[in-house]
Amino acid sequence: MQDFPYYPVLDFGPAMKGMVIGGIGVFHVFVAQFAIGGGWLLCLLQWRAWKRGDALARRFLDSYFRVLVLISFVVGALTGVGMWLTSIQVSARTIGMMVDEFHWIWATEWLFFLAEVIAGYTFYRYAGRLTDGTRFLLLLVYSLAAWGSLFWINGILSWQLTPGGEPGLGSVWGGFFNPSFWPSLVYRSFVSLTLGGLAALAVVQAMKGITREERSHLARTCSLVLVPMTLMPLVGIWYVSVLPEDSRAWITGGSALMTMAFGIAVAASSLLGLYVVFGVLWKKLHVSFATATLLLGLAFGASGAGELVREGVRKPYTIRDLLYSNSLTQDDVEHFREHGSVQGDPWPLRDPAPTASLQTGQRVFRLQCSVCHTLNGANGVDHLVETWRPDQMRMNLASLQHTKSFMPPFAGTATELEALVQFLLWRRRGEPGEWTDTTTHEDLDKNHRWLVEATTAPQSHSDRSTPKHGGGR
Repeated sequence: MQDFPYYPVLDFGPAMKGMVIGGIGVFHVFVAQFAIGGGWLLCLLQWRAWKRGDALARRFLDSYFRVLVLISFVVGALTGVGMWLTSIQVSARTIGMMVDEFHWIWATEWLFFLAEVIAGYTFYRYAGRLTDGTRFLLLLVYSLAAWGSLFWINGILSWQLTPGGEPGLGSVWGGFFNPSFWPSLVYRSFVSLTLGGLAALAVVQAMKGITREERSHLARTCSLVLVPMTLMPLVGIWYVSVLPEDSRAWITGGSALMTMAFGIAVAASSLLGLYVVFGVLWKKLHVSFATATLLLGLAFGASGAGELVREGVRKPYTIRDLLYSNSLTQDDVEHFREHGSVQGDPWPLRDPAPTASLQTGQRVFRLQCSVCHTLNGANGVDHLVETWRPDQMRMNLASLQHTKSFMPPFAGTATELEALVQFLLWRRRGEPGEWTDTTTHEDLDKNHRWLVEATTAPQSHSDRSTPKHGGGR
């Protein structure tokens, strides 16, 4: 494994790395999908202004688009850069494999984004000088380019969960149009329309110089793009049906967090759609600014829950069947079981422990655990193992994929496993300045035996009858 990529590691203190990239990612996705839905709403408003002579729609379109440009082009661009920055710091190998697999498709997505920016700024700068037909055509180009950007990036992201064949060996298009591509695309398209419509409702209520009746008229017009959200239960069922069996299990009771997040995403989306259809369009209820912003906040929560589900159901992978959440492949795990995982790690430790063995344990934690865990912060290992006895800790860590089936297998030798155990015990005892390693040959033999019993296969691919070690539950 001379070519194994030991990337430098960035520490975010009490926040685990997944939280950092996830937080920026959710916000970026929210803004980007808002830009897409807002574009289609602008097309609707321009059509009404052009074909029906709706002066109110034209006035609102010009005001609303300034908000759209400010948020989507400025904040969206900044968070997009933030996504790349955090991705290469947290999971560089994952991003590298995705770029290798979909190099030209990703380049195509950037071209669509470029067309979106050009069309958007052209409209912003010259809309007042253009005819209605030209304005509509320009907005249509903007909207198609924005949705096209979603189309291309959706294939790349959904490939992480359902690669659609053997990763890295099948055709690019077989991986791109993978089993979850279409339900994911429909879901994101509906969410985009919802975010655009709800933001418009808030802007309508913030406009000055219009009557209550005019606000209601604009609100009903903007609400038309929210109607598809009533179909979200069907889209949710469709999406679940194409997931791998073990991924589907996480959202059907296997993980309380995943089940709850999936329920929130589908239920909140459905309720938003029903409120619009029966409240705004049928009953013609007045939507205040407070109500509109509350609905937009609910949509943000639903969008965040959906992204949490998309990330969570891949466990223990970042790219299913190819790359584990700690950026190790199955070949890496098998090799490191024989030869060790950290002897080639060139990066210094920030606060080295007092002995070489403890430092080995620090390096093992950094390589295999630190993406999803901190030591004593969010999802802190200190708290998770604080009641485990030494032998219990050895057994549970040796069979990680059976202790918790969303964990990857331990990738290291019996000696490295013991180093990790000693490191965690040292921390439990307050990090004393001196540490005597009391490991015996019997302890190492136990580690080796438990590693062999656990195998190097992930739980999702191993015999489900394999006993779960109760200490990890």
